[in-house]
Amino acid sequence: MSYFESLDDRFSSLIIPICNLERLHQGTRWAEGPVYFADGRYLVWSDIPNDRMLRWDEESGAVTLFRSPANFSNGNTRDRQGRLITCEHGARRVTRTEYDGAITVVADRYRGKRLNSPNDVVVRADGTIWFTDPTYGILTDYEGHKAESEIGRCNVYRVDPGDGSVEMVADDFDKPNGLAFSGDGKTLFIADSGRSHGADKPHHIRAFDVSDANTLSADRVFAVIEPGIPDGLRLDVGGNVWTSAGDGVQCYSPTGDLLGKILIPEPVANLTFGGPRKNRLFITATSSLYSVFLNTSGVQAP
Repeated sequence: MSYFESLDDRFSSLIIPICNLERLHQGTRWAEGPVYFADGRYLVWSDIPNDRMLRWDEESGAVTLFRSPANFSNGNTRDRQGRLITCEHGARRVTRTEYDGAITVVADRYRGKRLNSPNDVVVRADGTIWFTDPTYGILTDYEGHKAESEIGRCNVYRVDPGDGSVEMVADDFDKPNGLAFSGDGKTLFIADSGRSHGADKPHHIRAFDVSDANTLSADRVFAVIEPGIPDGLRLDVGGNVWTSAGDGVQCYSPTGDLLGKILIPEPVANLTFGGPRKNRLFITATSSLYSVFLNTSGVQAP
């Protein structure tokens, strides 16, 4: 059975037709936030409703508990020093795991008000930390703790690693979700998954130019995702955007053309490139962790 659906001839150069879609683990309630550790050859991801983080070992295939409780963790990434950066729904904050295992709070408030429930996070080459803050973690007690928003809207933020200041960079999203930088760091892609709570709400990915001063401009809709909603996304070395969707993973060209899909039998939340050559796509999809080898590699740091 082929899990690849080609919609453009360019997609054939990005896939390896003989490679199977592999299910590496099953048993999560809502798998999210995969992050690959090349130095240890393992992957860490979140199981939000079960309030835990899991660890998959690439050499043995074993899955073990990484952290529990985990404050209903969601998105994860690594900073330029290789430290784990985590979005926590439960504590409504972004944290950094130090080398000795200690937890440092990166951001938990904006202008004195508690964040909603940080969702996904990326780190630019200059060390700045960018994260989205929708309300998914405070809407119910399933993925966090039900509460009212103190800020009153869903924003995108940037944290200065030097002084720890938190700046709002975008305030016109319905439900800002996954985000990713282009390889040169000059374009930021941000998903809006508002359709999860209204059929007439956004289900697209927006793109922004990023200045050297870390400001956003030239806002445009990069791609409208159908079916479902966009959640997590990543870019490859060719500038193609790989995003989660209702039918699996969708691949878009740098100009926003839908090239093809990796069909997954359950809704996909997030994805990341990993493996020694960064050519293995890891996919978190509801109850499972999947992977597939591709004929391209990811551009993410470190």
